[in-house]
Amino acid sequence: MSDPLVVIDADVLGRQRTGDETYVENLLRALPGAGSGLRFAAITRHPELVPPGIEPIALPARSQELRMAVRVPLLLRRLRPALVHFVHSLPLALPCPAVLTVQDLSFERDTSLMGARESAIFRFVVPRSARRARRVLAISQRTKDDLVRLYALAPEKVVVTPLAADPAFRPGGTRGDYVLLSGSIEARKNPLLAADAAAAAGRLLVVAGPERDRALAAELRARGADVRGFVPKEELVRLTQEAAALVFPTRHEGFGLPVAEAMACGTPVVATPDAAVREVGGDAVAYAEPSEFASTLERVLADPEPWSRAGLERARALSWDNTARITVDVYRGVLA
Repeated sequence: MSDPLVVIDADVLGRQRTGDETYVENLLRALPGAGSGLRFAAITRHPELVPPGIEPIALPARSQELRMAVRVPLLLRRLRPALVHFVHSLPLALPCPAVLTVQDLSFERDTSLMGARESAIFRFVVPRSARRARRVLAISQRTKDDLVRLYALAPEKVVVTPLAADPAFRPGGTRGDYVLLSGSIEARKNPLLAADAAAAAGRLLVVAGPERDRALAAELRARGADVRGFVPKEELVRLTQEAAALVFPTRHEGFGLPVAEAMACGTPVVATPDAAVREVGGDAVAYAEPSEFASTLERVLADPEPWSRAGLERARALSWDNTARITVDVYRGVLA
């Protein structure tokens, strides 16, 4: 009798989806070491990006709606897995139990933080998928609390699986004079506050992330920021290692991977006191409300070493092996 097959939707691989892609890539890399007695396969448009130990299953797609409504259900019917694992949404038809990962519910808390069409889709799809899933994985306690409160999910249905920095993020390079804002350019990241704080501190702001809001990206450039757009992982690692500090003035996060990445590089972090970011950063991050963000950045830049040491220590507590272990425990619980 063959081992049970677990199929993970890895459609985000190679699609410049920042945190979602980091999550799927690193989870896939760690799952084989945690999941003895299970077989793993990944559905993806880019099978060449699937890590060793996971069977890649190519599924091209032009329309995400058609993919989830028709192509994925047909593929799963052929594969006959014991369990499937998706991020954010489930296909319309499923031949087996499902696990769903939810990154954050910012689209529920403030509809202005996302485009109208995208917000409407998420608000329709995510709650229905969460209720259909056998278990829901939340990447922070903050997201679990939101799922329980906003969707009335039973607390025992939702399991927290904290994330970690990609292993490529580690100390290296020579510190530069710029400050870094890492992540997609969108309203909930509050990038203009980062630009104003950098200017007040007399530092160049480098912005690395997809330009989801073109008007915001244009305004950042008008305020003197070096907006790079999406950058390859190798370049993002170098930018993080060599930044004088990471600025992260977010309004809402599910986890805050750039904070974990900066800490793993020994780069000081200045962030707004978002609940999820506090979970990640603990006492190793300098938190500041918007009115005090610039002055806090200047204070950190004047004495960065304590923040660097604290961040490195904090980052050691975060591990993808731990994420994979908790995830596999959920798989086994559902399969049992």
